[in-house]
Amino acid sequence: MPNLEHPAYPAADLLHLEGLVPCRESQVSTLLSIFGERQQFSFPSIFIYGHTSSGKTYVMKTLLTTLQLPHVFVNCVEYFTSRLLLEEILTQLQSCPSGTEQTSPVRCDTLNDFVRLFKQALASQELQDQTLYIVLDRAEQLREMEANILPAFLRLQELTDRNVTVILLSEIVWELFRPNIGCFEPFTMYFPDYSIGHLQKILSQNHPPEYSADFYAAYINILLGVFYMVCRDLKELRHLAALNFAKYCEPVVRGEANERDTRKLWKNIEPHLKKAMQTVYLREISSSQWERLQHDGGEPGQLKGLSAHTHVELPYYSKFLLIAAYLASYNPVRTDKRFFLKHHGKIRKTNFMKKHEKTSNHLLGPKPFPLDRLLAILYSIVDNRVAPTANIFSQITSLVTLQLLSMVGQNDQLDGPRYKCTVSLDFIRAIARTVNFDIIKYLYDFL
Repeated sequence: MPNLEHPAYPAADLLHLEGLVPCRESQVSTLLSIFGERQQFSFPSIFIYGHTSSGKTYVMKTLLTTLQLPHVFVNCVEYFTSRLLLEEILTQLQSCPSGTEQTSPVRCDTLNDFVRLFKQALASQELQDQTLYIVLDRAEQLREMEANILPAFLRLQELTDRNVTVILLSEIVWELFRPNIGCFEPFTMYFPDYSIGHLQKILSQNHPPEYSADFYAAYINILLGVFYMVCRDLKELRHLAALNFAKYCEPVVRGEANERDTRKLWKNIEPHLKKAMQTVYLREISSSQWERLQHDGGEPGQLKGLSAHTHVELPYYSKFLLIAAYLASYNPVRTDKRFFLKHHGKIRKTNFMKKHEKTSNHLLGPKPFPLDRLLAILYSIVDNRVAPTANIFSQITSLVTLQLLSMVGQNDQLDGPRYKCTVSLDFIRAIARTVNFDIIKYLYDFL
């Protein structure tokens, strides 16, 4: 017996919708009860909240599309100002419900203009006889806009005197939205996290046609047994399932085990799932690199490529600034001549090593250095001539903001600011590798 029933919609459409939104039948049934029939006035505003990857956006898109309800869907992160948001709603409204994409740009500067243009658009599209749904995804961004935007959307039905329902999708609770001056209270609805049983059911639907459903379900059960305690994000779990399934099937492909020999299959996949646990959410390496590692039996750290979080966001000269800062933090001052002057002569390490320097500088930790020493080392290690422009100084500030450098002392020192480099040796070696710089050759501890 189908779980979704509503007299206003065809049974075939509801049955198809039920198959598209597994484990969310209760929430969809509640939404259908709130929506009512097409021509009926629905609740003016609905607030749906829940954690990341709990199905809020997917369920709303699937529900409105499958039942062919006229709707406008806008992501508030993409349209981050009130003007962009209002203009995008009006632009999408031009192609609703026909679905055509040939629309002309709409200019809307104020909320009064939006209400006027909104009424005109509804009249021209002949939508007076059915409810229009405006869905605002990532609605927490509305709090950063003008103070009148959120209250206006909550009572848009009253302002326009039209059959319209605004649906807000968010990851935070309504109490963090409510303005101090008060506003119209929306109907709030919570999407709970998927349980392990729900995840098992949803992920098992994606089984490859060449393998049986029971075989893939057993694989998903093993995957969730490993990852469920540290990751409950459906999208991440789906990515991990696709990434490691080929390795799980290897004993079956080689003829060493059958599909029901779960013990052998588990022994084969266990070490690879433990490796994958190290990179959950990080995407440190690409899928092709991961498959190559599995084929070669290597460790993620053996790649000559780098972790994305260590280098992608840094500009070219910021990398050299960070390298120069590391050298200034971990090399004694008098070794600068040895490392960065071409004609320094032969200087043996033992000739100028003092007793207290027998301990590794890396064990003692980073030492502060002045700005002029940082720039002097930078000019020595960069091949191209770099002028001390405001761009270079702003990048130093950015590195401090990212906590890759830390400022020592106060900003109003007479002798200028002093810094420390706070990154690890592995981190800076990874950064240096991206610019083909052998940092080990310039570190005093590794002579």
